[in-house]
Amino acid sequence: MDKEELEKAFQDAARRASETKTVLPPDIQLLLYAHYKQGNHKSKLMPVENIKENDLRSAFKYNALIQIKGLSATEAKKEYIKLVAQYIPD
Repeated sequence: MDKEELEKAFQDAARRASETKTVLPPDIQLLLYAHYKQGNHKSKLMPVENIKENDLRSAFKYNALIQIKGLSATEAKKEYIKLVAQYIPD
């Protein structure tokens, strides 16, 4: 799959994920979130000190991003496409 095909497949997967009525478990939502952000080069980690006390949502997002920190944008896009295909029906 060349770069252009990958980008189209990634955008199609993102559209499919955003339009789904399927309720996904929180851990899968976090996987999708982290891979999407990493695939778009938008996974800038805020300093952990900036996460407010009792802000569990931000803490879980932060943790999801940390877990895939070394993944390239291309690898993240490919994994995101696989996750959408696996968890979101056509």
